Amino acid sequence: MQNFVEWDNSLIKKYNVSGPRYTSYPTALSFESGFSVESVTQAIAKSDNTRLSLYIHVPFCHQLCYYCGCNKIITRHQHKADVYLDFLEQEAKAQANLYKDYKIEQLHLGGGTPTFLTKEQMSRLMAIVKTYFNFSDQVQAGIEIDPRSLPEDMLSHLRSLGFNRVSFGIQDFNDDVQKAVNREQCADNVANLVTEARALGFSSVNADMIYGLPLQTPESFQESMARLIALSPDRVSVFNYAHLPDRFAAQRKIKDEQLPSPEHKLTMFKNTLAQMVEAGYVNIGMDHFAKSTDSLAIAQQQGKLHRNFQGYTTHGECDLLGLGASSISQVGDSIFQNPKDLKDYYQTVETAGVPVVKGLTLTTDDKIRAFVIKEIICHFKLNFADVERKFSVNFADYFAEELSGLSCFAEDGMISLNDEQLVVENKGRLFIRNICMTFDAYLKQQAKLTRFSRVI
Repeated sequence: MQNFVEWDNSLIKKYNVSGPRYTSYPTALSFESGFSVESVTQAIAKSDNTRLSLYIHVPFCHQLCYYCGCNKIITRHQHKADVYLDFLEQEAKAQANLYKDYKIEQLHLGGGTPTFLTKEQMSRLMAIVKTYFNFSDQVQAGIEIDPRSLPEDMLSHLRSLGFNRVSFGIQDFNDDVQKAVNREQCADNVANLVTEARALGFSSVNADMIYGLPLQTPESFQESMARLIALSPDRVSVFNYAHLPDRFAAQRKIKDEQLPSPEHKLTMFKNTLAQMVEAGYVNIGMDHFAKSTDSLAIAQQQGKLHRNFQGYTTHGECDLLGLGASSISQVGDSIFQNPKDLKDYYQTVETAGVPVVKGLTLTTDDKIRAFVIKEIICHFKLNFADVERKFSVNFADYFAEELSGLSCFAEDGMISLNDEQLVVENKGRLFIRNICMTFDAYLKQQAKLTRFSRVI
């Protein structure tokens, strides 16, 4: 199993640049305005799929976390969620008319903070989607949870509504770090919630962590990761904090002098890799880890892992429908997005029902490159014959320029390259995004790579 990463400081200095995370290709930066309801209808008609993954964005949070770059609205007014659900129901009804031949196999609630909703509001949301959409009997239903704001009996309520997967946003256990990012929480409370989720029968209990936050040190984050590992989550995401105060106003509240140095950030991730592997987790890719018995690790082992706007997934063969403000959908060969601004979302739902405002339809070249990037980022290898059979192209001719561009990675021992395949070596696993960027035709037009996070 590809469970090991070889750490090389000289390569890190050379290749630690900014780049896309490739939850899609082309990335959202390439979306164009003018994508309409008619465009969506055409995309559905061209897709021969009947399997659907449903994502619902809940944009509200009770409190601002200074590091956050998500699309969110900070409010203490609970009634705003009632208004949001009114419009979400209008959208669901309109969308369901287009997707009546589909069956939902996967459901995910993200945000914001989905558990901003009260028990009654959560019940209403689930009633809405189950009224308008067809659900599989074996639906995988997950939700992102902020441990700080969870009512005492919310976990059991979520379980009764059919949720079977939870992901806790922990970020760090250190009290000083939590204060510095305005996200204070009790470590014992988090541990109790994980224990409760298991007792309630959630099939997967996951956690998110962030390194590079203010006041973090390699020692303090190593201790936080040890506390997390002791809780034995099924999956763990350990994200690199991207400090982009020019883009995200909340990040301006973070003091630059409190941020760890680039060297300390690298040490944190190096330590994390060692800790996770030693604890028996598989490094799925980039900053994602899973137990070897988890469905993600098994899918990767079987060559069936996918990647979409929800990250690494076992349901990549499904079309993806996003409901709510800023949500992104991917149906057949088209990708499209709802308005990000809440007022724009409300207005567009009111006038059009299906509130899509921008997107794109993949060209043949896009589809070829999307397949190549997905294979590399999910499985760390690419068999050229697979591309040739699927798209009727000669790989060496089609990607002559890209193969030449890969030579630097081959020379540095990061990949093995021959006439039949590309294999990412242990030394190159940290730089999977760099390798994928070689095949990205849009990066030449998107010179401002500072809009992306660094690869490590």
